[in-house]
Amino acid sequence: MKHFSSFSRRQFLGITAAAAGAAPFLTRAAESSRGQPGTIQLSSVSWNFHGLGPGADPEAAIDTIGGLGFDGIELIANSGGDFKTFWTDDRVDRLRRKLEQNKLRVPQFAMFQPVVENLSSSRRDEREQALDHFESGCRLASRFNAPIVNIVAPWARELEGPTSYLPRYYEVASGAPQTKFHIDIADGFDWDLVWNGFVETVKACVARAKAHGLKFTIENHTHTLLPDTGSMLRLWDAIRDPALGFNLDAGWIQLNREYAPLAIHKLKGHLLHLHLRDIDGLMRSFSPIGLGVMDFPAIAQALRQTGYQGFASLEQDGHPGDPDMRDTCRRYLETLRACLEAAG
Repeated sequence: MKHFSSFSRRQFLGITAAAAGAAPFLTRAAESSRGQPGTIQLSSVSWNFHGLGPGADPEAAIDTIGGLGFDGIELIANSGGDFKTFWTDDRVDRLRRKLEQNKLRVPQFAMFQPVVENLSSSRRDEREQALDHFESGCRLASRFNAPIVNIVAPWARELEGPTSYLPRYYEVASGAPQTKFHIDIADGFDWDLVWNGFVETVKACVARAKAHGLKFTIENHTHTLLPDTGSMLRLWDAIRDPALGFNLDAGWIQLNREYAPLAIHKLKGHLLHLHLRDIDGLMRSFSPIGLGVMDFPAIAQALRQTGYQGFASLEQDGHPGDPDMRDTCRRYLETLRACLEAAG
């Protein structure tokens, strides 16, 4: 096993340059390993190429991601209403044919935060509705032959920040006596009550996922009930069901000031899926692959050392002036394939 104890940016760029030169070989190797057990495969989320509003159609993204040479694609339900109005039998059948034509697997089916945000509600009726939406997502996951259904961890409904998506609130441009980093915490907020209720709700999610032959992953984001590996492991200790696992988002874990390769080691045995992106040196902006400080060689090494056998999926934020998303995807494929090859 090779070690990357002091992996410099120059060495990293050397690996990516070598990957570009070896791209035809790496592509053939990736094609030969598609679907083989025990291999780490590379996927992209469909929403790299479409929005996250109600009714967002992944059909064009399937063709794009398949054409780029990925092994898999993640699909997502963006609103509770989409289960009836968007995910019709005809559309699902058409998308399944597209996936087959592009030789793409669906490693996990995700539900966007608005679909299941009330899983953390203190109101039983809201939790039950969120559970019904969750089960609708399980049915869709089964139809796409996805082995995993996924959500981002919700946050306590008693918390409210200046952005509608609370995890996105993590900086104030300039501090002043009248400008503070602030989150409203409702009167009567009881953390233990929220946490214990969430544990019971996750148990119900696990039971529904298992009823459809699925595993269930929860993803870390800032300010949610699972912002870091400590909270993830606390949840697993409370439930202890092998059908429950975690989707580590390396960008969000590092934004939370936790080193992503170490997080992979901490989650050994419970890591079922991985989201990858780059991050800038201030740990607050998700840069395109290769333009930030994410330690991809050490991530590849940690995956090898812990025996990870799932998908590593690109989930890339777009910003004005960024490279074309297709170029970012190509860079991701070249970089990860080279890093995994170097890790042994």
